[in-house]
Amino acid sequence: MSDYYLTQKRWLAITNNDKTVDGRFFYGVTSTKIFCYPSCKSRLPKKENIVIFKNAEEAISQGYRACKRCKSGGATLPDTEWVENIQAYIKDNFAKPLTLQIIAEDCHGSPYHLHRTFKRITQVTPITYLENIRIAYAKKLLAHSIQSIEQIGKLSGFPNPAHFSTTFKRHTGLSPSHFRKTYQ
Repeated sequence: MSDYYLTQKRWLAITNNDKTVDGRFFYGVTSTKIFCYPSCKSRLPKKENIVIFKNAEEAISQGYRACKRCKSGGATLPDTEWVENIQAYIKDNFAKPLTLQIIAEDCHGSPYHLHRTFKRITQVTPITYLENIRIAYAKKLLAHSIQSIEQIGKLSGFPNPAHFSTTFKRHTGLSPSHFRKTYQ
């Protein structure tokens, strides 16, 4: 049995971004299937979502991908694959309060690099992509549910009704209530 498991010492190294232990072990995040050096500056994952690997090869053999931010194991993810991962992350989390900073932290990159790379590959910014998903979901709910417009805005990830109405009208040319009357 391997002695590579999450000890208190390893947890402290991860929480303190301890560069002195880089290469002695790697940690993987089960929720994202990404592995990192202990010194990685990405958002600290939940302790229960961490697995320990003795090297990058072990992590890769178990289906984990190298972190874009810390370039764990010297491996890098192709930009198109990274953007596909970001798109999947946004689709899975659009109803949560997401910002470029949060997306970048969770997808293991800097906000600037993520924004540039995402736009180069998709021709839209990550925030525009997020808004498009939120609006598509809101349109579906407006056309097929009886929930209030305020509730639909919340379910679609908008922080308040005014922001929902403004963004919806900017994207569709109609207010949410007018859209509902037209398409229900």
